Amino acid sequence: MSDHLIPCREAVRQLWDYLEGAISDASRAQIEAHVAFCRRCCGELEFVERLRSLLESQTTSDGPPETMSRLEHFIDEL
Repeated sequence: MSDHLIPCREAVRQLWDYLEGAISDASRAQIEAHVAFCRRCCGELEFVERLRSLLESQTTSDGPPETMSRLEHFIDEL
């Protein structure tokens, strides 16, 4: 692994895949090193973990369609 941390933008972009286990071991290590150092991204990871937990506890029929659409768009932007 490189001695340089990945940029915040790259770490945040991969957080959802990180939680899903859908990234390589090398990428996982880079993200873990980044969030261990970067307080902002550590907070982003906590937010994504909570959002993921909330989404898993809900069904798509629990919210208004426009809200669910906006939420899906927000997740796609992560």
